[in-house]
Amino acid sequence: MSRTTNSQPVVRCREVTRTYRGAGGGRLFDRFRDADERPTTTALEDVSLSVTRGEVVGVEGPSGSGKSTLLHLLAALDVPTRGTVSVCGADTAALSGRERTRLRLEDVGIVFQRFHLFPSLSARANVALPLVERGVSKRERREQAERLLDRVGLGDRVTHTPRRLSGGEQQRVAVARALITEPSLLVADEPTGELDTATGDRVLSLFTEAAAEETAVVLASHDRDALDVADRVITLRDGGRVDG
Repeated sequence: MSRTTNSQPVVRCREVTRTYRGAGGGRLFDRFRDADERPTTTALEDVSLSVTRGEVVGVEGPSGSGKSTLLHLLAALDVPTRGTVSVCGADTAALSGRERTRLRLEDVGIVFQRFHLFPSLSARANVALPLVERGVSKRERREQAERLLDRVGLGDRVTHTPRRLSGGEQQRVAVARALITEPSLLVADEPTGELDTATGDRVLSLFTEAAAEETAVVLASHDRDALDVADRVITLRDGGRVDG
């Protein structure tokens, strides 16, 4: 899909590698007394990528190829072992944990594959949560959350807690929550995985609308319809970028 984009990068990865020491945990590594002796697993290796304002980038690849690891790095939920990840001009590895939290709150929207909704909160409260730390008034939070829930087809579910929602409905709540701060960067991990075709199309249209407002969007998916909305698609295999 062709779309006019701003050449300014929102996120830039330079030769990013992420390794995990002792991946897998459990008794397998009990025999290693020193943590430095534990085996390492490379989840991502020497990946470079830039995403500009208004651009939608798809990420594809088989399970275990590094898609989720890449999204976690882009969203400043993790930092690289080597290389640099810059989000809105900030080197994420140079930030403190509190500073990365602030960066996510102000500039990044995240759609997790497993939703991460608070079970005791209503759909409306889950969506409005990012606005609490921003000091937005309760009335305005409610109005914005209800407006977004209506846009994802959940206007009649605003008071429902996650246990009263289907998997697809929970996914749409997660999408609304990611969009409520009008982020500079939106990352989504399998955002249509629990949705039927019609609802998936509605959610994807929200992503393209966000891109039209100069949000940079990165979505990882096995769903060809989801990848078809992207301006370009990159492929990961065994932790490395192979094309795109």
